[in-house]
Amino acid sequence: MPDFLIVGAGINGLLTARELLANGASVTLLDQQYAAREASWAGGGIVSPLYPWRYSAAITALASWAQAFYPTLADELACETGIDVEFCPQGLLMLDSREEAQALRWAAQFGRRMQAIPQPAIYQQEPDLAPGFTSALWMSEVAHIRNPRLCAALLSSLQQQKNFQLLQHRRMIAMDLQGDSGVSVLAQGQNQATPQRLHAEHLVVTAGAWTAELLESHLPADCVAPVKGQMLLFKLDEPPLQRIVLTDGRYLIPRQDGHLLVGSTLEFAGFDKRSTVVAKESLLESAYALVPQLESMQPVQQWAGLRPGSADGVPLIGAVPNTDRVFVNAGQYRNGLVLAPASARLLVDIILAREPITDPLPYAPSRKFRNELTRSA
Repeated sequence: MPDFLIVGAGINGLLTARELLANGASVTLLDQQYAAREASWAGGGIVSPLYPWRYSAAITALASWAQAFYPTLADELACETGIDVEFCPQGLLMLDSREEAQALRWAAQFGRRMQAIPQPAIYQQEPDLAPGFTSALWMSEVAHIRNPRLCAALLSSLQQQKNFQLLQHRRMIAMDLQGDSGVSVLAQGQNQATPQRLHAEHLVVTAGAWTAELLESHLPADCVAPVKGQMLLFKLDEPPLQRIVLTDGRYLIPRQDGHLLVGSTLEFAGFDKRSTVVAKESLLESAYALVPQLESMQPVQQWAGLRPGSADGVPLIGAVPNTDRVFVNAGQYRNGLVLAPASARLLVDIILAREPITDPLPYAPSRKFRNELTRSA
């Protein structure tokens, strides 16, 4: 029987497993489909909240810790697996922000590098941008990472560990708390007539948008809800940008191989993951308004993913109420990737009763939710 059964093999599940294994635990990781194929794969990979000053201090604390740790993580994974996760600290250019004063105050308060630059400097940095932008905020510390490669590297690293097991295409359908005997979970496999019963000392749920469904008898039904996001991908010989560009909630991310990501929509559509023509047209309009040369091209791919939005915008990290063997790490909303290393570290700090990287109270699953999840966050 493993020490931990983790349900949900996205970025939070992978990093939580990595942290537990590093501390000598045995881990079984369970996923209802292929590992790391939901929000962790679908996102853009920006290692920063898009508008960090809009978030609470709880988000800033996790983001700051994780941003500082990401270069180390990228180096470790390259050494362990040979996979380059393409961590690129190229910065982010925010165009014509209406919140410049608020943003600069936030940067000064938290010691983040941010400066307002005039129009000529915009086009010195990015000459292929559409004309007409008059001001920008330059965030030189912001990086992006190739999130599918990051997940592949994490999975490869975990599979080298003798105390790790991955079970894919198995959906948790029930759990039973067995007191001092641990936790029992029923998992239904594809094309499997009889559910499989799995046992572990502890259960950790990192199931993203599906978390509330799995823990419905222990957490409010709306504590985590799916928020759909759609993306487009262009392929060019050379990317027309050198850094992330953001305006009015839409962004372009240049990859090292010439791919250019366009994101993203924000849709409250339940668990509907279908891509739509309406979203494609909206994203194309945003992309063309930023880089006119894209108008002569067509995207090579469109996809959708489901972000796990918590009811108050702050993730749930800690013990599930009224249990001492069930834990949760979910609800990171639009910040799943940037917060993931810190979320995993904090959860394991809580589990092992060691000094936490930040005060765990704001993330407690037992807190009262304030229903502040909005389209603008």
